[in-house]
Amino acid sequence: MASRDERPPEGADEIGAFGAFLRSQRQLSNLSLRQVAALADISNPYLSQIERGLHHPSVNVIRSLAHALGLSVETLLAHAAGIDADEPSGSATATENAIRTDPTLNDVQKTALLSVYRSMVSDSSAAGD
Repeated sequence: MASRDERPPEGADEIGAFGAFLRSQRQLSNLSLRQVAALADISNPYLSQIERGLHHPSVNVIRSLAHALGLSVETLLAHAAGIDADEPSGSATATENAIRTDPTLNDVQKTALLSVYRSMVSDSSAAGD
């Protein structure tokens, strides 16, 4: 009988990337795994499994995590779907291109910086600045 570990599940790369993004956002917020789990009203082990890429959370859990981390639900959903990591929608700004091509940043750092940058740009646009 073949073991389940022979082949990663379909979409495992996206789930792992989402987990890494989620962990980086938690760390940027200076929150422990227990604190975020409590804020999101989920168990510590489940959050740990999400961060390690072992589980893909439901939309309701993503919504709770976004609220717990102070992120927009749209941002977290986009990362969960794997559509926000490398390809910008529309034309990329010079700042986004600089972040993407910076050799001193790893993928998790690039994703986190892009997310923060985009949220700040959209916030200032919405405020009319």
